[in-house]
Amino acid sequence: MAEPLKLNEPGLLIVTRSIFLFGATSILGFNLARLFPETILPFVTPGNRASTPSDWPILSLGDFGWLEGLFRKNKPEILLYCHAVCDVPKCEAAPAWAREINVEHLDRTLAALPQFTRFVYISSDHVFGGDGVYDEYSPRCPISVYGRTRVEAEALALTRPSSLVIRVGLPIGASPKGRTGHLDWLRYRMRRSLPVTIVYDEYRSAVWAGDLAHRVMQLAHSDRTGTCHVIAHRAVSRVELASYLLSLSRISGDYRTESRHERATPHLGRVELATRFDDELSRPLRSVVPYLPETETAASSTQQ
Repeated sequence: MAEPLKLNEPGLLIVTRSIFLFGATSILGFNLARLFPETILPFVTPGNRASTPSDWPILSLGDFGWLEGLFRKNKPEILLYCHAVCDVPKCEAAPAWAREINVEHLDRTLAALPQFTRFVYISSDHVFGGDGVYDEYSPRCPISVYGRTRVEAEALALTRPSSLVIRVGLPIGASPKGRTGHLDWLRYRMRRSLPVTIVYDEYRSAVWAGDLAHRVMQLAHSDRTGTCHVIAHRAVSRVELASYLLSLSRISGDYRTESRHERATPHLGRVELATRFDDELSRPLRSVVPYLPETETAASSTQQ
């Protein structure tokens, strides 16, 4: 079992776990914390109301003094940085707020982080936007405020020697609150007969969050630096994904579909991650949705 947390000074943790995880309430972060409790110390965002990680320490990334104190008393071997606000509409409505969280918080963290700590930044396929297949050398082309903050954050992360930026697509897995992330959001709303709208012309590299967590840990412990992609065997549409997840959950019901062009804010189309690397850590993860006949994947949707 992991060592219990100890307080040396008010608000300052002294721990023995070798990996710090900032952003443990994200889908990937939550699954990393659950799968590797003996080596990862997870930190959650302020205002977290989920019961599962209620005893995890709270981040204070707006306070440089907090960061200095944390790293003065603790010298983690690795920092996994999953912290970001990923809500595209909220970022569009408040770009300064989005930049403060997604860029300025990272900048403060890097300024305080011990030089020997390996830094692993988890980025997103939202650094791309136009329809296409993108590898690590593809020009970034974000279409949203959120995507642009990710591009800026990646550049900051890569100014630190030996850092690693890992771009991921759509992680599918459990969430701390049981209602966020595509899987829990879909289950929660369908079980309560709440309206559900699926964007039919969005295609992503969707992988199981548990599989992604294991690959991220492998990459974190490797000597890989720079930028790399975690890819899936194929990109899947949101309609395929929703239908398959509902089938796995044994939930029946209708949802409406619409085009990304009908959305009020910028929305990804077909963004598929690829890689130029050819090694064990670059092999594609299994797609969440196996190959299914098109008639099966669309069976439970209602076009309106």
